[in-house]
Amino acid sequence: MLNKQGFYDLLDRNNIVYESVEHPAVYTMEEIFSYQIPHTEHIVKNLFLRDDKKRNYYLVAIAGTKSVDLRSLSEKIPSRKLSFASEKDLLECLGLEKGHVNPMGVLNNTQQNVTVVFDKDLVGQKIGIHPMENTATVFLEFEDVKELILAQGSSVVMCAVE
Repeated sequence: MLNKQGFYDLLDRNNIVYESVEHPAVYTMEEIFSYQIPHTEHIVKNLFLRDDKKRNYYLVAIAGTKSVDLRSLSEKIPSRKLSFASEKDLLECLGLEKGHVNPMGVLNNTQQNVTVVFDKDLVGQKIGIHPMENTATVFLEFEDVKELILAQGSSVVMCAVE
């Protein structure tokens, strides 16, 4: 199970350049924006969703200032009707607690039933994500995150999120 230290070890093993900023625990984008953290414009919002049959789960990563229309997203990825997954599902699927969600959490998904959905606007950008805990934000290149996820055999969908 990938934890905070394992997250940093994985980045180091793969020679990925990153900057880490420690901060108090945060649970919402409003909270993280309230701290004097550098590069807040690069911090992504992560949503853990499921279809209405609880067969497919999606970890959606978008710019922190964006919102998501779930109906539109379900048509684009494509999926059955989407809704937010429960905290129990989050813990069972990704080994994460509420507030700790980040795209790399999919590396803990042994059932391989979670697809990572990235907003196309993240391509070519530096992004800020939690290192498996919400007490720090790590800034790194989007492509590095995507490649690590693909290298682990997880599914990735690129989508224009509106």
